[in-house]
Amino acid sequence: MKHGLLIDMDGVIYSGEELITGADKFIATLLEKKIPFTFMTNNSQRTRLEAVRKLKRLGIEVSEEHVYTSAMATGKFLGDQSPRATAYVLGEGGLITSLHENGITLVDSDPEFVVLGEGRNFTLEMVQRAVDMILAGAKFITTNRDPSPKKPGWNNLGIAATTAMIEEATGRKAFVTGKPSPVMMRSARKYLGLETAETTVVGDTMETDIQGGVQMGYKTILVLSGIAKKEQLGYYAFKPDHVVSSVDAIEFPLKWW
Repeated sequence: MKHGLLIDMDGVIYSGEELITGADKFIATLLEKKIPFTFMTNNSQRTRLEAVRKLKRLGIEVSEEHVYTSAMATGKFLGDQSPRATAYVLGEGGLITSLHENGITLVDSDPEFVVLGEGRNFTLEMVQRAVDMILAGAKFITTNRDPSPKKPGWNNLGIAATTAMIEEATGRKAFVTGKPSPVMMRSARKYLGLETAETTVVGDTMETDIQGGVQMGYKTILVLSGIAKKEQLGYYAFKPDHVVSSVDAIEFPLKWW
């Protein structure tokens, strides 16, 4: 039986613009041992090429095929559910590219869907238009529900805040396609060609990576190099299969391989 990894990025491989110690060696080991893996990120703003270029700046060389984003999951979901659909998009490069690639037409009026992703270039006027469209019958999708990091100087408002604003204004709940939604957890696994029993998730957040993996029946590894704190793990009704300080402490083969 083959095995593969779905790996979160921020908090696992890097923190902001800093490489997490040992992450480059970890990825080099996966490449050397030919272990299938993809970086599974909720960031829908960045294209795969942009993600690869950032990794290269940090000393990790991979191809675009090693990146799977919530934008890709969203585009595939819409393409499968509603071929040739129309959408009004609050988002940027990665999301727009994925929707185009999946045959979704971007429009400025009367869309079937309003799709929300990360971004700094859309305005409150555009948000108001999206609200009106949803009130008129458009279906509301958000690429993820990641919270703001609540740090001074942070340059990107968490998409959870924008989603909540539109939900309050419309009285309609968004359908979430990114982690921990089964939409993304399943499509990322299939992207790697893995079965459920062959899949391990590596992440730094209990609420997204680990929860999503547990709900799908995947094995899970929590790293403590990002958001999660060891003393808080007892707060959750679920638990990871393995907890390590960082990816540098992961040894192969894993005990369940």
